Amino acid sequence: MRVKLLSVLVVLTLVLTACGDESGSDEDVEISFYFPVAVGGPIANIVDDLVEEFEEENPNITVNANFGGSYAETMTQVMASVQGGNPPELAVLFSIDLFTLLDMDVIEELTPIFDEEYFDDFYEGFMANSSIDDSVYSLPFQRSTIVYYYNKDAFEEAGLDPEQPPTTWDEMVEYGQALTTDDMWGLEIPSTGYQYWMFQALALQTGDNIMSYDGTETYFDAPHAQEAMNFWMDLSHEHEIMPKGIIEWATVPSNFLSENSAMMFHTTGNLTNVKENAEFDFGVSFLPANNHYGTPTGGGNIYLFKDIPDENRDAAIKFMEFLTEPERVAQWSIDTGYVATRESAYETERLQQYVEDFPEALVARDQLEFGDSEMATYQNGEVQQIFNDNIQSILTGSRSIEEGLERAQREAEEVLKPYQE
Repeated sequence: MRVKLLSVLVVLTLVLTACGDESGSDEDVEISFYFPVAVGGPIANIVDDLVEEFEEENPNITVNANFGGSYAETMTQVMASVQGGNPPELAVLFSIDLFTLLDMDVIEELTPIFDEEYFDDFYEGFMANSSIDDSVYSLPFQRSTIVYYYNKDAFEEAGLDPEQPPTTWDEMVEYGQALTTDDMWGLEIPSTGYQYWMFQALALQTGDNIMSYDGTETYFDAPHAQEAMNFWMDLSHEHEIMPKGIIEWATVPSNFLSENSAMMFHTTGNLTNVKENAEFDFGVSFLPANNHYGTPTGGGNIYLFKDIPDENRDAAIKFMEFLTEPERVAQWSIDTGYVATRESAYETERLQQYVEDFPEALVARDQLEFGDSEMATYQNGEVQQIFNDNIQSILTGSRSIEEGLERAQREAEEVLKPYQE
């Protein structure tokens, strides 16, 4: 009788196992994950390592990681896949692409997927570009603020205190004049790729933001914006501490590292690159203030796309959770220089030890106190291009400050008119 019972149990086990296989719970799943690289350093290799670690923990899930180039190039590739009826499961895109992606109705709302406690652990400054009202649509991932890098060795040679970076615009000009030589510029602010972002920092330090938070209005020609643009131009034309004309985004860190410039505005996402490659002592601080401190947040969020099979969706959500787990967020911050997006990441032993040895890594996080949302509007790519083009026309002398900003505002209003009540 006992033998018969054992036989029945074995048969039942085999049947249940077969049923489990048919249910698809252990089926192999492939998901696509697009990501950009906008800073120096081996970011793509770091992402590959994360994918490999995830696949080891989840042997039935394959993540096809697609390096898309810049943020704009990645967005183009993702949209081509969506419009071709083959959307990726996940993509890291600009946090400010939110309004555009919602307008296209291609991303899933995340509020029903994760609980409130999970969202509350992300820094509020980063969640501002991740949600609308109480609805969350993306997870902060490679997020940043603009920070101020300076060459301490150059400070000493110029008779400046290397432990006292400039805290105001006036001091920045004074320091820049002391640092500028035949071989070195005092300061560089990039004016390609993300010139709207640099402009936004100067505008926030002067007065207010340059767009409404519902994505329907811009304030490119407001008085505080004009003052910000005047100062940017004065740095090269009046104070002569910065090159005239266009300064490439990608060459600014290279110029700083090769000691062709003594100070720079750039993303904290370049912090690890500078740390590992600078052959001189350097410092990092808040951006100098005009009327007050200010910086826009920046960087990319993880988006979950609609119209994917349930099993792929489940696998994608698991990968999102993996990427945003506090220990990995901490390691990502150490490896890249991006701000750790979750408060709990700064409670991990590895990040606590890192910032104790390298306190510069806390500057971008602490500056969030004075941070504000990066410029985000409906039709954001078009509005951003309008503004970028007009900023460049001002910097190259093709248009006056007043003409360029008024033109940018007029063209942006035309694009946003359909979204205004």
